[in-house]
Amino acid sequence: MSELSDLTIEEAADLISRRRISCLELTEAVLARIEGTEPVVLAYTTVFADSARRAARQADREVGRGRWRGTLHGIPLAIKDIFYVNGAPTEAGSRVLKGFTPPYEATVVGALRQAGAVLVGKTVTHEFAWGANVVPTRNPWRLDCFPGGSSAGSGVSVAVGSAFGALGSDTGGSIRIPASMNGIVGLKPTFGRVSRYGVVPLSSSLDHVGLLTRAVGDCAVMLQAIAGHDLEDSGSADVPVPDYTAEIDAGVDGLVIGIERDHSLYPGVKDAVRAAAGDVIDELRRRGARVVDVKLPELDLGLPVGITILLAESSMYHRRWIREHVDDYEQGTRILVELGEALPATHYLTAQRVRALIKQRMKGVFRANALDAMIAPTLPITTVPVAEMEEFDERGESPRTMMLHHSFSANVTGQPALSIPCGFDSDGLPIGVQLLGRPFGEATIFRIARAYEQAHDWHKRRPSVFEAAAGP
Repeated sequence: MSELSDLTIEEAADLISRRRISCLELTEAVLARIEGTEPVVLAYTTVFADSARRAARQADREVGRGRWRGTLHGIPLAIKDIFYVNGAPTEAGSRVLKGFTPPYEATVVGALRQAGAVLVGKTVTHEFAWGANVVPTRNPWRLDCFPGGSSAGSGVSVAVGSAFGALGSDTGGSIRIPASMNGIVGLKPTFGRVSRYGVVPLSSSLDHVGLLTRAVGDCAVMLQAIAGHDLEDSGSADVPVPDYTAEIDAGVDGLVIGIERDHSLYPGVKDAVRAAAGDVIDELRRRGARVVDVKLPELDLGLPVGITILLAESSMYHRRWIREHVDDYEQGTRILVELGEALPATHYLTAQRVRALIKQRMKGVFRANALDAMIAPTLPITTVPVAEMEEFDERGESPRTMMLHHSFSANVTGQPALSIPCGFDSDGLPIGVQLLGRPFGEATIFRIARAYEQAHDWHKRRPSVFEAAAGP
């Protein structure tokens, strides 16, 4: 039964629709994988074993009556512990919210239920998704290494097969970073494409709800279920939702992909990452894409602009709790919240003006070069031991700042960004490459990613710790 949890969503859905397996069998396989891997990787805060079995049985009854709802029907999924779920605690990794049970459910969680998905549990997050504290979750490719943040639990659960896909959130890279570090697919959609209602906020203008899956097609299927306008979210965009799978296999012939080498391949990029990104570019060229060099020096401003906005907006949300529950915060999170309160309003306004400039320049580059997407390594590195997270290199960069170097700009501009696995370094650690699309252009970056994915089996590889943890 354990092999079932190694399938992709599309593969499992095909078996369910043809009644070759039951939804309950699939759920039992995932629950068994959770039992086998959790003592090692610690991806979950809560497991919904009983309610997952009930949901799976209900899904089987519906399928048996010919009421198959679609590709997510009966598929076990995980939810990052900042999403409100009916009847389940939502603590956002913090003692501040210990025991909090929300009065309603997040829009996207309801959408997954409506699609027939089986929710198997809540996954570990850094406190309030800030990424400042050390979480117990371990990287399954090397247990002493950083698993990515703040959607680390979601990323690890997908990597080891204890979920077929997972909800995450991305404010500066918190979906794409764990996707890259765990050898899976991670999507930050366009700002406003997916509702954030019922999600504990970090930054009102930078937060994005997104997805982690094993394969590109799975990501498209999950986005189809959760995308759309929501009146409950003031940042939600009233833009039609296309069929994300309609042209996913159309290939890249004739598409134009840009690369800003000064930013994406700057000296901090490790040799293995640089080589892997080059291989992706070569593959896309062979398949008919045109790759062009572009100049966009404003990308270097994405990180300082994003951090300034994040500090100010996060502190606004926490202004009451930090006074009433200061001792319940992790020290690192508390420092960042208090730093945001000390930030002058002029800094925040200046950051927003520079943000507008970056967006304008980005739009100009896409238009002038007729770009369908831009490409860059997801991270300049693979991962590092947790013990080395605060060390600095000869350029004065720490792993934390390096992890945000390529990712934060997409949050600042609000464009869709997709990380896919593209190889491994000499230590067997995964490498990711990122595609940045036009606003609401998720279908196009899925198409590019799928074309590359079909030529390689990176997404089919499983962490070495999996074999030891999963047992026979």
